[in-house]
Amino acid sequence: MTSEPLNFRIANQQDAVKLQQLIESAFRAEDSRQGWVGSSDLASRFHIEVKDISAVIINPATAFLVASDDYGAILGSIGVSKRALDRARLFMLAVEPQHHRGGIGRQVLAYAEDYCQRTWDSKIVELNALSTREALISWYLRRGYRKTGDSAPFPSEEYDDLALPADMCFIEFEKTMVPLPVAEIVI
Repeated sequence: MTSEPLNFRIANQQDAVKLQQLIESAFRAEDSRQGWVGSSDLASRFHIEVKDISAVIINPATAFLVASDDYGAILGSIGVSKRALDRARLFMLAVEPQHHRGGIGRQVLAYAEDYCQRTWDSKIVELNALSTREALISWYLRRGYRKTGDSAPFPSEEYDDLALPADMCFIEFEKTMVPLPVAEIVI
């Protein structure tokens, strides 16, 4: 675990550019762990527009949650979205590359799960991972997620200049949340 205390909050419009930089640097980061990044050529081309981040920030059914240190520096973030009545979706978990392997990702993920339960009463949390990111998939499995058996196609046609596996796709995961404790009533 990281020794740095994390402070969590919902991102606002002033965070959009910083979130773009964080997400892009996290997704493009080099990592020596086998299967963590998948294709480094593909990762190096990852890009997200500030307008797409802003759209998440202003939508009442979505948010970016940010984790910062005591000085306000954003160290990690994750997108959350309300889905069906009892479901939420997580997306774009990102941690500043210099803080990888320090437990921040685990804390951000746990905070997002708790947020979805408390804010939307989500019973199931969903996410996906690129099929070539074997170490990341294992990490999600260790966090209690299970493969649903569903997948979504990867837009390979946008990267026809890269040698990507023909069967590359997004693997769908879900986690059934443990009910939150009921607050004790003091009389």
